[in-house]
Amino acid sequence: MLKPRLSGWQRTSVIVLLSAGLLAACSEEPEQKPQGMKIPVNVVTVEPTSTEVTVNLPGRVEAIKDAQIRARVNGIVTDIKFEQGGVVEQGQSLFTIDPAPYQAVLDGAKAQLLQAQADAKSARLLAQRYARLVKDNAVSRQEYDNAQAAAAQAEAAIAAAKAAVQSAQIDLGYTEVVSPIDGRIGKSYVTEGALVSATQATQLALVQQLDEVYVDITRSTSEVMQLRKALESGMLEQAPDGSAKVEVMLEDGTLYPESGKLLFSGVTVDPATGQVSLRAVFPNKDEILLPGMYVRVKLGQGVDRKALLVPQQAVQRSPDGSSTLMLVKDGKVAATPVTVGPLLDNKWLITDGLSAGDVVIVAGFQKIRPGAPVQPIPWNPDQPAGAAAGQQANGAAKATPKEGGGPSGTPGESSK
Repeated sequence: MLKPRLSGWQRTSVIVLLSAGLLAACSEEPEQKPQGMKIPVNVVTVEPTSTEVTVNLPGRVEAIKDAQIRARVNGIVTDIKFEQGGVVEQGQSLFTIDPAPYQAVLDGAKAQLLQAQADAKSARLLAQRYARLVKDNAVSRQEYDNAQAAAAQAEAAIAAAKAAVQSAQIDLGYTEVVSPIDGRIGKSYVTEGALVSATQATQLALVQQLDEVYVDITRSTSEVMQLRKALESGMLEQAPDGSAKVEVMLEDGTLYPESGKLLFSGVTVDPATGQVSLRAVFPNKDEILLPGMYVRVKLGQGVDRKALLVPQQAVQRSPDGSSTLMLVKDGKVAATPVTVGPLLDNKWLITDGLSAGDVVIVAGFQKIRPGAPVQPIPWNPDQPAGAAAGQQANGAAKATPKEGGGPSGTPGESSK
């Protein structure tokens, strides 16, 4: 196949276009690579601080007193005398169980007591008469002894009758169900006309004292052993009075306004969970803490005079659960494994792997790696994470113009 030939003017146009392309390529500046540029990062310098060490533990609220109101006699409920959910006082009448059968039993016991007292009077008189006659041998000694025994049996019958009366009075008193404690009563589990049983101990209501409440706490044995070692080694100092400060964090994240008192630390370990039980008591006059509520308990451990704290976001977590800090050493990034203690006011307590004076990177992790050169910038806690580093980086970029261009990196007159 024959190839078409270009005419003279076509060859001239091609040569001109190629020359223009070569000139344009020669006029372009090669892209500058930011070799050796330092990446700005936010840092803090770690200094030892005297800090009260606390630990957050799960807890559950329990009532100081929890009285289950149950039936102690059989019968029909005839009256309910309280407002459900209201406050009741000790001795206040709550329920009435039909007292008629028990009143009848009491009346019968009283009648038996009167009969026993009458029989005893006759037996005593007979014994006294036989005591005079036996001296004159008017009656036999056996008859006298029988009279004395009959008088003693009559006295015993009186005692039994009195006990029966007392028992009947107690049963009659149980028909009026009263509150055994001061507190707040819940709902009524029965209504008027319900049959209740003493044998089955039918529950009628529940009264709970809420002006003070218990908070039951559990803690693992490993944490208890670590605390003991820290106190024995002097790493932690116990409070002068030996008391432990206890605070409660509510479900919405707010701190309960009243602090509590630790009553005891468990001396036995639950074999099912491997945990030790602790109990604290809190004032609860406003009844904010309710029985059954789950809370977070902030328990004081002691005082660390040389605590090393870093912001929470400075700690990097690996998939295996280990913790790492990024430090600045000789102007470069160095990754250091650390042991992390409790979280105190949004700061991690570092127990191992960190020294006083170390420079810790807090923000700007996206563009760094171990060994990368960085430009440390003091971290401002009130500024969003990475904001200072980002502003510094933008400022550096704007202050570095390209060759042949203006201050913003735009082409100069040659591009016009």
